[in-house]
Amino acid sequence: MAIVSNTHAPTPPYAGRRWPSRTYPGDLAQTGWVRADLATDLRRLAGLPNETGESLVLCASEMFANACDHTLSGQDVEGRVIRTLHMPTAATIQVAIVDDGQRTDTAEFQAPQTPQHTVEEWEQAERGRGLLLIGHLADRWGTRSVVDFPFCQGLGTVTWAEFTLPSTTTGEATR
Repeated sequence: MAIVSNTHAPTPPYAGRRWPSRTYPGDLAQTGWVRADLATDLRRLAGLPNETGESLVLCASEMFANACDHTLSGQDVEGRVIRTLHMPTAATIQVAIVDDGQRTDTAEFQAPQTPQHTVEEWEQAERGRGLLLIGHLADRWGTRSVVDFPFCQGLGTVTWAEFTLPSTTTGEATR
């Protein structure tokens, strides 16, 4: 009789790979859950360097915290945040956070942006370092509206961070 294991063996990277999306309450207390789930999902990718995995988890937790802090996701009792994870190519992996949209206590919608400060201003700044951190850890990052129509701006934002995998992970020959 064969015994079926519940564990998933890591599999090699491939273009188009997608992990199931995960939905979380828009509560900062859930950050540990977001981090743990992402770390579990990343363990299913063969050859992912520890440093890249840790950077992905850190960036996702920063994006999650921003969604909880700055959007309806964290303002409403029923607020939620969706986390996605996929590989646009065999050599890149992208994590994204989707929020519930514009808060009702702000006048206008503003997509997340890394504030431009001098070194001295950063030393004094109390907020805004999360996006700066994402900008330094990810190979690329950005935001876009959930729905790509001008009259739908503010209905939700996707914040994403993309990481390039080393060539040894993707099976490409090294030079």
